[in-house]
Parts: sequence; C-alpha cells; structure tokens
Amino acid sequence: MDQYLDYFFNFLSVERGLSTNTLNAYSRDLTSYFSYLKKDEKVIDPTVVNQLMLLRYLNFLKDSGLSPRSRARNLSTLRSFHRFLLRENYTKHDPTALVESPRSLPALPHLLTKQEVERLLQAPIGDKPIAVRDRAMLEVLYATGMRVSELVGLRLGDLKLDIGCLNAFGKGSKQRLIPLGEVAIEILREYLQNDRLKLLKGLTSEEVFLNARGKKLSRQGFWKNLQNYALKAEIKQKVYPHMLRHSFATHLLENGADLRSVQTMLGHADISTTQIYTHVIQERMQKLHQQYHPRG
Repeated sequence: MDQYLDYFFNFLSVERGLSTNTLNAYSRDLTSYFSYLKKDEKVIDPTVVNQLMLLRYLNFLKDSGLSPRSRARNLSTLRSFHRFLLRENYTKHDPTALVESPRSLPALPHLLTKQEVERLLQAPIGDKPIAVRDRAMLEVLYATGMRVSELVGLRLGDLKLDIGCLNAFGKGSKQRLIPLGEVAIEILREYLQNDRLKLLKGLTSEEVFLNARGKKLSRQGFWKNLQNYALKAEIKQKVYPHMLRHSFATHLLENGADLRSVQTMLGHADISTTQIYTHVIQERMQKLHQQYHPRG
C-alpha cells in the first residue's frame, strides 16, 4: 500500500501541484481507508479492492457518524486514488466507477423564534429619529423577507404604500412586488413624514433610510445597529440580518402559506431554494416530539 501511496502523492504534488493542506486531507482519508481494508477486509493490496468492499467501507463511515458531506469528501479522495491506479495500469478496474456520492442537504438556516422577533422589533426605544428609523427598518425587513442589500437600497419611488407594497430589486436587478403588513406601513409612514426629514437636515436624497449625516445608511451600519438591538432584546444567539429573512419565510410556512407564494416574495429563481425552510419546520417538529412525547 505504501508504494502505491507514494506514487499517488508524487502525482498529486508534482503533476497537479496541490497544496500541503490538500495533500494532508488526502492522506488522512487514505490512511483511514487502508486501515479499514487491512483490519476488516484482510486486504493489503488496493489494486484488488472491488465495489462491494468499497461500499462496505462507506457504510462503515456512515455507522461511525460521519455526515453525508464528509462521506462524499472521502469518496472523492478514493475516486481520485483508484482512477490514478487505473490510468497508470496498476489495476484493471475502478471500484468507485458506479458508486454515487452520498447526498447531503444544505445546512439548515439559523432563525429567530416568534418571541425573539417580537423582542427585537421592540428594542429600538424612544422617539428620536434614529430610533424611529431603526424600528421602521426592522419592521420592513421582517414584514417582507428582503435581503439587507435590498433594504438599504430602497428609494422613495420603490414604496407603494397606497397599495400596501414595495418594489425590491434582488439579484440580477430582478424586480418583485412584496406586500407590507399594517404595522410596517404605519411605522414607515411615521418615519417618512417626520423623522426622515430631520435626518435630511435640508439636504435632498431619494434613499429611504438615512444615517445621522443625511446620507444613505450602509449595510455595515445596519448590521452594527442590529447586533446592539439583539443584545438589548436578550437574544442569546448571534443575530445577523439574513436571520430575519429566514424567520420571515419559516413563520409564513408554519402559519399555512404556500411554498410558491413564499418563493415569489423571497425572489428565489428555483423553488428548491425555498424548500429548505420546509426542512427547518420538519426538524423543529421532530425536536418538539422528542422533547414532549412520552415515547419521543
């Protein structure tokens, strides 16, 4: 095995020019693989490994608790190794040829509970222009599920408050019309009629949300404010703007909204992107069942 391993790593470093970190990852995967072959399959020559042995090894990794993503990475390493042996005529077959990579779902998004959202929306206290602006921004973000870049990029012409909607310009400058709730409309009108004018200080701007100098509020500025309000709201986890987008989608689906409508409001080109939120709901239901059911 060591001989074939030397040949393979010489190929990876000299011909493919892989980094030391990548070579170390290959080495860890192959060391585990060879150890299994020697102990469980009584095989010391990798050129005689067949598909059944390889599948048993992948099952061994699964039983050991490795995630689908880690098992897929392992299989990628083994595929590269066995293809190398075949290409260099050290063997007549590739046991990985017909083996599919383990499927892995994308990581489930972090989100806020309805109670955490409520505390966050109430965190900007007072009647100063900045506090009113921030209440309006948080309400609009949760009411629409907008991306933070869309929120800070809002212009006065994008607001359609007379019909309870606004225009958002998402990725690729794609436009979509999103409904606003009554609470968001009310606080937004208050901000526009009074506090935005105070922030302008005689200047002119088409931007909806302004900083203390009457200029467009940046993404970084909103992010910093959000983190401060999360602390005031005593939210234990780290809060970032996209969490309100995740919470918006999940809470809609939990309350009976259909997937296509949520997809449209989020501006997802592919409904499979929106379906991740159904997995969030399923996971939460399973946790609740395990926690409260007598036989959970």
